[in-house]
Amino acid sequence: MSDHALRLLREQPHLAELAAFPFNFDLTRADHGEAVRLASGGPLEAVAGDDTGGTYFVCGDGSVLYADSEGSAGIIGNSVDEALEVLVGLPGWHDHLGLAPADGEEKIRAAVAETEEEIREYHGIDDERTELRAGLGLPERSPVELIGLLHAALLRTEPDFLLLNAEEGGAHDLLDRHPRPALWETVLARGRTDLTLLREGSAWDEVAGDRARRALALRAAQFDRREGDLPLLRHLLRHEAEASMTDELRLAAVLVGLHGCAEDLPLLHEVRETDFDTWCGLGGMPEPGADPAELRSWARDLDDSLFGTDPTDEPLFTWTGLAHEQGLVELARAALIRRLDDIDFRAYCDARDGKAMERRDASQLGSLVHEFEQLGDTFQALRAQRLYVPLQTRA
Repeated sequence: MSDHALRLLREQPHLAELAAFPFNFDLTRADHGEAVRLASGGPLEAVAGDDTGGTYFVCGDGSVLYADSEGSAGIIGNSVDEALEVLVGLPGWHDHLGLAPADGEEKIRAAVAETEEEIREYHGIDDERTELRAGLGLPERSPVELIGLLHAALLRTEPDFLLLNAEEGGAHDLLDRHPRPALWETVLARGRTDLTLLREGSAWDEVAGDRARRALALRAAQFDRREGDLPLLRHLLRHEAEASMTDELRLAAVLVGLHGCAEDLPLLHEVRETDFDTWCGLGGMPEPGADPAELRSWARDLDDSLFGTDPTDEPLFTWTGLAHEQGLVELARAALIRRLDDIDFRAYCDARDGKAMERRDASQLGSLVHEFEQLGDTFQALRAQRLYVPLQTRA
């Protein structure tokens, strides 16, 4: 964390004036106008603003979060020093939010040059940039380097720096539209690693003995099925039974059953008889001695109705639950808030048009209440509950 440049701006009015104009980092405009907070609950200090109503906030780790007046926000630097490098080196940085290092040097330089020429039609930036860089001790970086810094910073915005309206709880949009990994990809990464270890014959007990790792390995096996996985699937199935009835226990039973080995039926029945919940949850299983085709048919029916091989078909709550289990709390929270915001917006539009809430949205609200309670986020749980309760009320 570095706030060297911020201290200098506060101590030297001339430098502060240069930062405010022409580079639009104005210490006197730090009032954002509406109360905001981070979804994570981390500290947030407004330090400057610009002439469009945007505000620069310093987060607990020193990162600078910029929030505009239109309800968008994003990290623009790992520190105030780095953010000022971007603002001074790219005075038209708002126009370059869509640029990425992958665009190549020629495109980046051309875009930056075009924007700066437009700025020069109204006021100078070159001498001012040289003076401010010298006064703050900022290095001179190429436009390509600066776009790289900005791009990397923007991609760090979610989940740890998701900005909310403090009163209503809704999340700000992202400043940029750069692609990010899907939630399931981030959540499943550890499971894929562990599945590789299991296939190599190592870490069987370490993975199987850890509830979160075991669940993720089973999910990884769901989407990457191989004929040679049967021994490791049996091992994971035995251990998952210790957690009683879970979605992953049913998944493990299905993955074992799909191999159609009649000798697995005694194991499957042993697992089913673990307790009352597993006995109910694994109903319909063929009896020991049944034809392998019956076992395969039972497993295939469950697979078609509950699982499958496409991770994008899984409910959001599968991935947020698994994220929570492995400690990725902010990742789960951000995804749940985004889903609640979508439902809230559609509910507002439906109410305005005199329509009833869509059944799919209504059915998710109860789950959202539960998931937020599991995360300890009472505020968002109450948001979801306020939408949910009227649906349960009867005359």
